[in-house]
Amino acid sequence: MIAPSSPDNEQTRLSALHKLELLDTQADEGFDRLTELATRIFDVPMSMITLVDEDRQWFKSRQGLSVCETPRRISFCGHVVADGVPLVIHNALKDARFADNPLVLGSPFIRFYAGYPLFVESGACIGTLCLIGTLPRAFDEGDMDRLRLMAALAEELVSLHVLRVQTARGGT
Repeated sequence: MIAPSSPDNEQTRLSALHKLELLDTQADEGFDRLTELATRIFDVPMSMITLVDEDRQWFKSRQGLSVCETPRRISFCGHVVADGVPLVIHNALKDARFADNPLVLGSPFIRFYAGYPLFVESGACIGTLCLIGTLPRAFDEGDMDRLRLMAALAEELVSLHVLRVQTARGGT
């Protein structure tokens, strides 16, 4: 297994993530509708909106997965955040970075992964919208375009959350 590296702007990225005040917050209907839609559109058993913190990836929304976080060092999403580009793994058992990953060898038995980076206004990548399957599968350009559009919606939901927090404090 190859653990994800940290991006060059890690401290700035973490600062931007924490300023959102989104980590460890209650479930949000908008985020949950988006992951439910992603699960249905892509016909996958799991989808998540992940926020990658210093040592963990925390799921702001999740479908098909009971845990609310996993260690960053074994995360697929950590690789997306490190590189700032989408990542598709058609068969995790055949990818040297993930073949012996505990999330591949054990529950949830990841075989397919597609993750799209989520950016905030400052340009920092804070996490992903990701799809997970328990069987290998293809993922074409049309699929990637649909995932990109859904990730843009996730970024808008993050912006709306920030506005709600600022409004609640009486700020702008």
